[in-house]
Amino acid sequence: MVESQGNAWLTVRAMRLADLDEVMLIERRSFSAPWEESTFRGLMRRPSAALLVAEVDDTLLGYSVMWFAADEGELGDIAVVPERRGEGIGRTLLLESIAVAASRGTRSLYLEVRESNHGARRLYEKAGFSVVGVRKQYYNEPVEDAIVMKLDVHAEVR
Repeated sequence: MVESQGNAWLTVRAMRLADLDEVMLIERRSFSAPWEESTFRGLMRRPSAALLVAEVDDTLLGYSVMWFAADEGELGDIAVVPERRGEGIGRTLLLESIAVAASRGTRSLYLEVRESNHGARRLYEKAGFSVVGVRKQYYNEPVEDAIVMKLDVHAEVR
């Protein structure tokens, strides 16, 4: 997927091993308990996973990670460089992730989000996700509940 970002074009493509240094920088800046590089490497080897990056002019600005089983999927990780948040990069990456999930026959896509992450929750709700549960004290650093959200992938995505 390619989308205009001011004077440049945002491209969403499959993550490559060469992207991992930049992905890890974004991961560490985005999460209080970041994943290890080995987690990304392991997921990249799994046919049941899809890892995407968003870039402008060869500059990596965000990424998403999903995995699938039967007709269900989970959006396990999505992040955008902090100084570029609010520009639509996350939305484009999310919509492309949903399209990939749909192309794999996914009927339901799940995710967990920190209860206090109101910006991300709004993004997911605008894309059609709805709250289906709460995981008490799911997150550490700081301890916080996770809101579980679900998207019926066959439904129209905004």
